[in-house]
Amino acid sequence: MKQMNIAIFPGSFDPVTKGHESIVLRALPMFDKIIVAIGENTAKKTCFSLQQRKDWLEKVFKQYDNVEIDSFDCLTVDYCKKVGASYILRGVRNMVDYQYEANIARINNELSHDIETVFLMTKPEEEIVSSSFIREMLAFGKNVDKYLPQEVRILKGLLNK
Repeated sequence: MKQMNIAIFPGSFDPVTKGHESIVLRALPMFDKIIVAIGENTAKKTCFSLQQRKDWLEKVFKQYDNVEIDSFDCLTVDYCKKVGASYILRGVRNMVDYQYEANIARINNELSHDIETVFLMTKPEEEIVSSSFIREMLAFGKNVDKYLPQEVRILKGLLNK
């Protein structure tokens, strides 16, 4: 029996953006299954609850049978081993992202030689969009709908303070 090609797409998704959605949808033909996994990043303070982020991701990807939503609180490579994933999917917006992601990919490869990182470049129209950019705009009361998947709407005042 052929082993499934499973990729995880880890992130905080605080909130999920059109860029995140685009990376997953463009990667679908490459993998049998993609697990969009909300990781606990000890260096980041989140604005939205884990449950809220899971709910948004489930709505965004509900029509795709080969996309699962999960969360984890361990090293990414350990989570990959736990779920049988051989690939880590990462989106890259620019050279700064690439340098950061390449360093993490090297460390992950040192920790587990059988897990590969796959980089996809964002589309040009999405390269300025980041969750932190969206949170900053929200903090000042700006409408961010054009940067979010249609299933995600953030009402003014929803940010955890």
